[in-house]
Amino acid sequence: MDFSKTVLGIEFGSTRIKATLIDENHTPIASGDYGWENRYADGIWTYSMSDIHNGLRTCYANLKKDVFKKYGEEPETFGAIGVSGMMHGYLPFDKDGGQLADFRTWRNTMTGEAAEKLTAQFRFNIPQRWSVAHLYQAMLNGEEHLRELAYMTTLAGYIHWRLTGEKVVGIGEASGIFPIDSRTRDYNQTMVEQFDKLTAPYGYAWRLLDVLPKALPAGKNAGTLTADGARFLDPEGVLKAGIPVAPCEGDAGTGMTATNSIRPRTGNVSAGTSDFAMVVVDRLPGVHREIDMVTTPDGLPVAMVHCNNCTSDMNAWVSLFGEFAGTLGVTMEKGELFTRLFQKALEGEADCGGLLSYNYFSGEGVTGFDEGRPLFARTPDARFTLANFMRAHLLSALATLKIGLDILTREENVRIERLYGHGGFFKTPQVGQRLLSAAVNAPVSVMETAGEGGPYGMALLAAYMLRRKEGESLADYLDKRAFANAKTSALMADTSDVEGFSAFLERYKKALPVERAAVETM
Repeated sequence: MDFSKTVLGIEFGSTRIKATLIDENHTPIASGDYGWENRYADGIWTYSMSDIHNGLRTCYANLKKDVFKKYGEEPETFGAIGVSGMMHGYLPFDKDGGQLADFRTWRNTMTGEAAEKLTAQFRFNIPQRWSVAHLYQAMLNGEEHLRELAYMTTLAGYIHWRLTGEKVVGIGEASGIFPIDSRTRDYNQTMVEQFDKLTAPYGYAWRLLDVLPKALPAGKNAGTLTADGARFLDPEGVLKAGIPVAPCEGDAGTGMTATNSIRPRTGNVSAGTSDFAMVVVDRLPGVHREIDMVTTPDGLPVAMVHCNNCTSDMNAWVSLFGEFAGTLGVTMEKGELFTRLFQKALEGEADCGGLLSYNYFSGEGVTGFDEGRPLFARTPDARFTLANFMRAHLLSALATLKIGLDILTREENVRIERLYGHGGFFKTPQVGQRLLSAAVNAPVSVMETAGEGGPYGMALLAAYMLRRKEGESLADYLDKRAFANAKTSALMADTSDVEGFSAFLERYKKALPVERAAVETM
């Protein structure tokens, strides 16, 4: 096997770190993963640095095992490598590379004051999870570590730094750190100056651009794997230095890439632990607190509806059903259990028979919650069946996303010509696809690689850096080379499904005070 012609993509997801190796035809040929979970410690959603390091190495070790099983050898090199991860959050370091504070992930909702003030200052929506909101909130809180701050980055940016020594991120990842000017393909200079003026009274020795990673568009070389980086990834010492490394990206950018949704008026929905919709726009919409403006991996503006909660509550219920099956002496592989329960949802009533579910493990910005409580409710006369129960949880996973999308499509008249779904929510054929179609009242397409998700998208971005022709855009590369022969299925929900989702959503919005009461009393 000539591994110099393969490309490796690695993504740090919320519950799984996954590596995908693709060949010259952009086909996945090997994979590895590692399951993990965030922790809520001292009021912060976080992952420890030891979890991050161990998770990456275990994921890569499992990839090597898969490669050896299939090809009888371990890879010493690859044509290129790319790393992606959950966007946003806050990882601060001093001049010697020492970590100054616990990693604050995208899931945290403790930066409300900073987000409001920056949004007003910039006249541009700054969500709570954005890195600059965390930075400014730390200033407002008077956190001492800022005196020693020399560099702040995201999870993907940190791993890229460890592998290459380069303090850079892809422009899509950068757009979740600080607003981007799509004309210059860089941080918005006017807003940078506004931030520095706003924070000057604090008297820090650094200015904003001193501590941010450099932003690079897709296709640029972002460094090479160093000897230390190779040992960091592969402590067994098989992997060698010198491999080109693509600009690291966020999970939003890799999702757009994996679904070939980076041209204007195309969109995709990524659904897993969190869910978000990305729509590439040809004009900037107005400022809405529910709508983020980020970019594609090559810098085009993207309207993003991001929801902190999607499948976590459903996963917990599936685990409970698995435990119940075990008490009956029935052993079922978890993937099969998910498939059966997802399929059962399609037997349910279109409006879930009066059942109601809120999947809020954490706060949810779209509906104005700083905290969440998973909640299931029903009226005495509701039809409490397994099919309705599962359908209620699946619709709940999409409900907040739908509320945000309605602002984009109805108030801002943003056109979406193609919408793709990807991520774990779409692994069971047709189920997630049909219910998302019911939510948006439009056809939804799923590619055969939909289950590959982020690491596959990151591998494609690394392949583009490695193989692109002079002047070849990312959109053309994906259309004409990566997805030229891709198999895609499109599905439009029945009218009854659309009407049923609408009825469920009205009940969901009307009963939001129940969720708020749960937060206040539990």
